[in-house]
Amino acid sequence: MNKILHKGDQRADELIPPAELIFDGAGSVEEFISTGEGFTRHFLLGRAQLGPDDRVLDVGCGIGQKARVLVEHLSEKGSYEGFDIVAKGIDWCQEHYQRYPNFRFQLADIYSKHFNPEGQYQASEYRFPYADGEFDLVFLSSVFTHMLPPDVKNYFAEIARVLKPGGRCVITFFLLNPESLRRIDAGLNPLQVPFEYDYEGCRIGDLDIPEAMVAYDERLIRSLFDKHGLSVTEITFGSWCGREEFWGCFQDVVIAMKESRGPLDRTLDARDAEIARLKAQVAAYERGRFIRLMKWLHDRRRRLGKN
Repeated sequence: MNKILHKGDQRADELIPPAELIFDGAGSVEEFISTGEGFTRHFLLGRAQLGPDDRVLDVGCGIGQKARVLVEHLSEKGSYEGFDIVAKGIDWCQEHYQRYPNFRFQLADIYSKHFNPEGQYQASEYRFPYADGEFDLVFLSSVFTHMLPPDVKNYFAEIARVLKPGGRCVITFFLLNPESLRRIDAGLNPLQVPFEYDYEGCRIGDLDIPEAMVAYDERLIRSLFDKHGLSVTEITFGSWCGREEFWGCFQDVVIAMKESRGPLDRTLDARDAEIARLKAQVAAYERGRFIRLMKWLHDRRRRLGKN
């Protein structure tokens, strides 16, 4: 497997970016390291059971916070793909991961008023640059917390498309449910999402830059998982709303598995069932006509016999 270098007691890790380049939620190099290792080891390797030979997609890979940990885990048979909308993060990763040929990074020039105001593509129309059913695991950390509803809907469809049947996804959110709303109303949450966005089930923290912080109704998110054939297996609720009993994560983390039979299969099943029902109705109608005809013939013979 790929190995991180060590130099005596000092960790000589070429995959830790300088503090001035870090933009993916960590406020320091130490936080970059601890957050990446904690999330990756607990959720990706532990809860989602990412295997060393698996193919993994990191949507919103930033500047390699989780990739850095995965170089220790993925074998030569495994592989990592990451894309992000911030060019400086992708440039840095492409340069510093050259000695890991099974780790690839690419820029998605997607518009975001907060992160990439010059982007040429809309997230609501963006197609992930990968084939159908390509990945064992897809994860998004602190991505949907910065995306608006039309964009989230499209990304859900793309996640389901690129996952293998039985593949897993790990996604973080700010989920609005009775508990988090109670804490928000009581002013217990460290993050504020006071504004109703122009879409049911969505609240934002900044009217001028809506993508700066976005929270979603848990029921809406569950419906999107279900719509795309992704069965939620567990939710770990975080501390963002002032919750005191939590595992140690800030955002809420949802893990789901792609069903072996997806939405298209279920649609086809429903169509086939409807066709079968109509055929049965036609058959019953035809049987009724035949019975009525035979009865008419029988009655006619009886009448002719009497004459």
